[in-house]
Amino acid sequence: MNFATVANLGTMILCAAVLVQSVRMMRSLKAVRGGAIVEVVTLLDRSTAEARMVLSELKTALGDCAGAARALADGKAIADELTVMVGIANASADRMADAAHAARRQHAEDRAQGSYT
Repeated sequence: MNFATVANLGTMILCAAVLVQSVRMMRSLKAVRGGAIVEVVTLLDRSTAEARMVLSELKTALGDCAGAARALADGKAIADELTVMVGIANASADRMADAAHAARRQHAEDRAQGSYT
């Protein structure tokens, strides 16, 4: 067998495969012929409209989530600031309590020594 014979056999096999596929495609087209194409197009159009609606709702939901995330971040920043302010206020209150205690003690010592004015 020379190269030409092998090439011809390969071409015949490929042509037979194309014929088989063409017959299968013709059967499929006959099954879809008529009102089936209109039905398929209608269903595809409806599916596309539903997909657009879902995407629109998803965009809205994501926008709401982004707003909530911003509000949450702002709330966390405010909570951190308030924590610092409460810490400062507690430290000031402790210093005032210590000063009041020291003043009471000094007043009591002054009374005990009799140098109360």
